[in-house]
Amino acid sequence: MGVSEKTESAEPAVSEQLVRDHNITPEEYAHIKEILGREPNFTELGIFSVMWSEHCSYKNSRPVLKLFPVDGPAVLVKAGEENAGVVDIGDGWAVSFKVESHNHPSAIEPFQGAATGVGGIIRDIFTMGARPVACLNSLRFGGLSNTRARYLLKGVVGGIAHYGNCIGIPTVGGEIYFDETYDGNPLVNAFCLGIIRHKDIARGCAKGEGNPVFYVGAATGRDGLGGASFASRELTDASHEDRPAVQVGDPFMEKLLLEACLELLKTGYVIGIQDMGAAGLTCSTCETASRGGSGIEIELSEVPKRETGMTPYEIMLSESQERMLVIAQKGKEKEVKKIFEKWDLHAVEIGHVTSDGMMRVKNNGKVVVNIPARKIAEDSPVYVREEKKPAYLEKANRLEEEKLAEPGDYNETLVRLLDDPTISSKKWVYEQYDHMVMTNTVLRPGSDAAVLRIKSAGKYIAISSDCNSTYCYLDPYTGGKIAVAESARNVVCSGASPLAVTDCLNFGNPMKPEIFWQFKKCVEGLADACRSFDTPVTGGNVSFYNENSGGAVDPTPIVCMVGLFENEKHITGASFVDEGDFIYLIGNNRSEIGGSLYIKNVFGMKKGKCPVLDIEEEKAVHTFCLEAIKKGLIKSAHDCSEGGLAVTLSESCIMSARGLGARIDLSRVYPASGSKAGFLFGESQSRIIVSVAPENARAFDALSGSFNADIYRIGTAEGKKLVIKFNEDVLINSAVSGLKDVYDNSIECKLKTQKNGDSR
Repeated sequence: MGVSEKTESAEPAVSEQLVRDHNITPEEYAHIKEILGREPNFTELGIFSVMWSEHCSYKNSRPVLKLFPVDGPAVLVKAGEENAGVVDIGDGWAVSFKVESHNHPSAIEPFQGAATGVGGIIRDIFTMGARPVACLNSLRFGGLSNTRARYLLKGVVGGIAHYGNCIGIPTVGGEIYFDETYDGNPLVNAFCLGIIRHKDIARGCAKGEGNPVFYVGAATGRDGLGGASFASRELTDASHEDRPAVQVGDPFMEKLLLEACLELLKTGYVIGIQDMGAAGLTCSTCETASRGGSGIEIELSEVPKRETGMTPYEIMLSESQERMLVIAQKGKEKEVKKIFEKWDLHAVEIGHVTSDGMMRVKNNGKVVVNIPARKIAEDSPVYVREEKKPAYLEKANRLEEEKLAEPGDYNETLVRLLDDPTISSKKWVYEQYDHMVMTNTVLRPGSDAAVLRIKSAGKYIAISSDCNSTYCYLDPYTGGKIAVAESARNVVCSGASPLAVTDCLNFGNPMKPEIFWQFKKCVEGLADACRSFDTPVTGGNVSFYNENSGGAVDPTPIVCMVGLFENEKHITGASFVDEGDFIYLIGNNRSEIGGSLYIKNVFGMKKGKCPVLDIEEEKAVHTFCLEAIKKGLIKSAHDCSEGGLAVTLSESCIMSARGLGARIDLSRVYPASGSKAGFLFGESQSRIIVSVAPENARAFDALSGSFNADIYRIGTAEGKKLVIKFNEDVLINSAVSGLKDVYDNSIECKLKTQKNGDSR
């Protein structure tokens, strides 16, 4: 459907106010005029606005992101080269994976915001030619005593479940934290992984003068207008007026699009393919042309539309879902259309590749956009922002631990921590997800890492996501390192070797020097840890402007680690298995309670110094644990993290199919100084709780001598109670059934207390 001349003439003239409304600075506008050699028109202004937004251009973060290690022997497609990275897993097979944020849309419209976040990340994967086989998510909400946080949680989880379940891709794991810093500004980070043969990797480029450009998938509407620029500014009370910027997804349409695109890619007729994600038709055209060193020309009257009277501005900036741009071989037009007709989808030839390097857009034959493709896609402004260490740190890092009273009852403290929704079971969430569709899921949600069987490749993959934002608030550099270390530790506990990383960096307004300092320090920590673990960063996302009326969210750099198993026999769960198995602590315990959930939950403070991370000690723990698993000496392995040693032991009992208890004596590993509470609930790093069959104990002990990792036999899996004592002093004595009841039902019970009329 064409756009009338009357509608075209109604486009506003570009004014100083209109430029400001598009978040373009005077300096940027001067650069735009220099590129064009003239004033931009309204549609061109909108195109520059979205393409030069932080969300699309990374203009504030690009210099810092160069700190990441991106090369490695297994990396086939590096970060920034395409829509998602690709990593070799052997025998001609590879995995493509990525994580991205959908924070702002989810804050405004949680169901659709989260649903379209899932849809978008799935498209990033099959755009690479990979078949998506698993999703997971990393979520952050305010405290569940907040009615709006409860509303957002229900909406986001509902949206994720709706999209993943309908499209038939399992949501196999993830993580959720609850903290007041996220009140009003939840974080919704979606991850997807796909499987592909090396020879089938697709590229997002436009090459070959005269090759046809196809629009495929759903019709274009007015939903999602300006979504990229919306995601590049702070949320305010007026942000609810931006509901049109939130897209509406159709997972059934996406399933058809997925199958049609993968079928088309198998023909060899595709030169390039690109998702119409952030910035929609604008991004897909200029980026493919820029990557291909070519130009591209399209005709908007040919674009399928579901609303009448759409202007060029609206068509180019719409972020309607389930749409792709395909550059095909000339002469294969009929074959392309035939495949999409089979799947009952639009496949409309809307333009062709040119050799002049221009992104040229026509509407009913009239040129409405004429911009150098590379200039708009690659040459956005890049800023080195001011950074300043935040003043809050001096006070926040001071914690007089010796003045904190010991709990009167350690059992009650343990129950209190198990009831904290950040620690407690997330089954209320993951039971809404179909995590068994495709029948590839080996370790179900609730374990340290998700484990997948890739039947077509004969491979097994582990996936973990992690980040403790409190650590990053108290020490961004160390917090960033710990996020990588713990995600790797989770993968190791499952029996896999860490392979590579994708990350989603969630921060406040980068124009504020204190926020930019947090961002840079976190990235430095992430980068140093990734180099230490030989896990290159294959891509990801930066999400700035995560702020609410109380200020910025705590720095939250989410790390998603992918690992590879050498053998199916190495797959290891977190729960105790058999009566009489010996329980060991790998690593050293220190009384470190700074930044812990114990301090927050019991004393209401977010203070202290976050735990120390010694990378060499961490690597030694990983290497020994993995080698012991490979030799068949370990029956279960569970990462020690939030809530400390007592919570880790509780979880291994609670998750046991037999409801096994444990009898623990900590006298051998009690630290020289520090409180008993700190030892039980402190969050020292580089610790794993494992169980070993008695007949393998001697071999396990002997193997430890070959590695620079300390191990301690601390007890036995037995009975139906968790008993933790220090010499003859019994600190914990609780029935596993009672602990399990609290742990399993915490979130559901808190949501049942919700009153009618939650704030929206």
